[in-house]
Amino acid sequence: MAEVKLFGVWGSPFSRRIEMALKLKGVEYEFIEEDLNNKSPLLLKYNPVHRKNPVLVHNGKPIAESLVILEYIDETWEGPAILPKDSYERAQARFWAKFLDEKCMPAIWKACWSIGEEREKAKEEAMEILGFLDNEIKGKKFFGRQHWTKLLGLEIVTEDKFPNICKWINEYNNCSFVKENLPPKEKLIVHLKASILFGSLTMNINHIRVR
Repeated sequence: MAEVKLFGVWGSPFSRRIEMALKLKGVEYEFIEEDLNNKSPLLLKYNPVHRKNPVLVHNGKPIAESLVILEYIDETWEGPAILPKDSYERAQARFWAKFLDEKCMPAIWKACWSIGEEREKAKEEAMEILGFLDNEIKGKKFFGRQHWTKLLGLEIVTEDKFPNICKWINEYNNCSFVKENLPPKEKLIVHLKASILFGSLTMNINHIRVR
């Protein structure tokens, strides 16, 4: 049997998406929890370029970056398809997944971490970016990440502003497979609040150092 290990963080949506993909394909794996404040030598060995999780190790060979890992899983194991079979649709799925990771999530997290006027500005920027996504996903299925951000009480995504995203979120959260694999709400809230506190302290320290 192939040896599969996943180095990740329990409350990370990037790690969780890989776990869900492996479970969807019926792949047995070992999950190795990482401490982001004290990264293990193995994580640094397997991902020396970005030095972050998740990292999938299959038969001793590491694959880094969650979107790359998803494609690898989809191409390596039989089971329900993760990406569309049509080449154009697959390219579009890659584009919007990257847009979500590189544009939407940083903007949303900035709105989570900021305070006062800076937070209001960050929320406006996040809403502008989400507007592009809302137009794109009309009539399409499944959207994942807002499970994490809505738990923090950051009501950026509302039905009056982003009806298509909200519909997509509801369909995702009501999928039986998703329900079984989403982390417990209360535990995730504690994890996220701790992460945000650490992020805020880090930004304040960096600000002091710059000054």
